[in-house]
Amino acid sequence: MKVIRVHITGWVSSFRNPLFISGFQPTLPMPPLSAIYGIITAAQGEWVTPYDVSLGFVFHSSGKAVDLETVYESSGKLEAKSNINRREFLIDPELYLYTPEMWLKEAFERPCYPLLLGRSSDLATVKSITEIELENRSETVYRDTLLPFPDEQLYGQVQALPTHFTAEIPRRPCGTRAYCLITEKINYRGDVLHDSEMDWGVYLHERIPGDFTVPMEHSRKPIDKNYQIPKAAGTQMKLDI
Repeated sequence: MKVIRVHITGWVSSFRNPLFISGFQPTLPMPPLSAIYGIITAAQGEWVTPYDVSLGFVFHSSGKAVDLETVYESSGKLEAKSNINRREFLIDPELYLYTPEMWLKEAFERPCYPLLLGRSSDLATVKSITEIELENRSETVYRDTLLPFPDEQLYGQVQALPTHFTAEIPRRPCGTRAYCLITEKINYRGDVLHDSEMDWGVYLHERIPGDFTVPMEHSRKPIDKNYQIPKAAGTQMKLDI
């Protein structure tokens, strides 16, 4: 299968764990799919969701550290109370983004907006864009990636995460389901895709069929409060054999 591999790097990154609302803020070891689609949206300059693009990724970093950050708690008035939180972050993050949507190559060559690996301060840079051929194999090794759960061959941290968010404000999560965060090498058997140059497996999350449209609005209140978010499932993209 022909895909583009986009190598994105940064100095630090942080991906909020949705289980923690206040106090110490640990980071997920890798970005959720919603963060990846956010990066693609910034590069394209238009809202991009799993209805438009299938993708896979491998993400790793050099380690973790903890920083202190000032937060301002607003009561809805012009006054805000300051507080200090401890936030965990990842050092020297590297993202290898895979997608068969070849038209995205131009978007990453000339991004419309700054690319971020997490928060608005976690700026990222595109190091390279390479057209490659993923091999069809019966066995591979998955590492530093996100795969749908359950799967009897997988083990590791399981987390409920959204695939993407709506374009309206306030944002609403879509396609939330359980994923297995693969932080160790796992031998996997089946119809899989493999990047022979990097020597790791690539799991492509397939596009969701149908149309995904939400009312775009410019005020702070949603246009359609009765809007129903479509259900989304993450499965392996079908292989061309």
